[in-house]
Amino acid sequence: MTADTPLDRLDDDDYPAYTMGRAAEMLGTTPAFLRALGEARLITPLRSEGGHRRYSRYQLRIAARAREMVDQGTAIEAACRIIILEDQLEEAQRINAELRQGDAGASGKPAGSVRPAR
Repeated sequence: MTADTPLDRLDDDDYPAYTMGRAAEMLGTTPAFLRALGEARLITPLRSEGGHRRYSRYQLRIAARAREMVDQGTAIEAACRIIILEDQLEEAQRINAELRQGDAGASGKPAGSVRPAR
């Protein structure tokens, strides 16, 4: 979603509205935790003109998932890798479903139909 006016940014999940301190406070964690998520390449905050990290609501939801896993005893690197793999799987499943719908429309068969065994 592209924000056309400053007020549109309020609804934009990708708009980097939160400073590191505010993001850490909202998640009940520390700035060091957020930096570690960046080092693990789970989230990449944008930078303000002054070079400060800024986080979006979407990134905060991902960070919250990581925090839950870490709080349950998962190592931070493992939690980040698990979340990345979960997101990749979800995207692959979405693409697969779209392709199946496209194939079904071209063949006239309902999506997910199975050929009878011979």
